[in-house]
Order: sequence, then C-alpha cells, then structure tokens
Amino acid sequence: MKDGIHPEYRPVVFRDRAAGFAFLTRSTATSDTTIEWEDGRTYPVVDVETSSASHPFYTGTARVLDTAGRVERFQRRYGRREKPEKPEDH
Repeated sequence: MKDGIHPEYRPVVFRDRAAGFAFLTRSTATSDTTIEWEDGRTYPVVDVETSSASHPFYTGTARVLDTAGRVERFQRRYGRREKPEKPEDH
C-alpha cells in the first residue's frame, strides 16, 4: 500500500439521537464533535439518522404490504364489473 493516500482508520462513536443509542466502532468517518465514552476516553462522534435501534425493520414495527389483500379490498369496495352480454348474431 502507498503511504499517505488512505484516510485514518480509528475508533469512532456513531450516535442515533432519535433512539438514544450509540456504539463504538472503527471507521474512517470524520467529525469535529467529540464525546467521552464509557471507557473514559474521548472519541469523535458521528450523528446518524437511523440505526438498528430506530429502523422499523430491526425494531419489528415494519408493516408488510399484502398486495393480494389490497386487490381483494379494492374489489370488495368497488365490486367486480360484469361483462355485458353480447347479443348473438343470427
């Protein structure tokens, strides 16, 4: 590897403010703000919009759309249209 072309890989805290959740990992992400972590050291902190603590897929609040049920509900609401009978040509 060439020296001086890769970003610094160091410990960083990612914080999900909506869920009040934070975790320490290693990353090349940069930040001007810092936080004192549980181990007493200070690390850069990156605020994120969504994490596993707040994303509906991971929290179990995700809704599953049932397309077959939607079609049936539409048909119940608006009814099935009957095809008009064609007069037979004699």
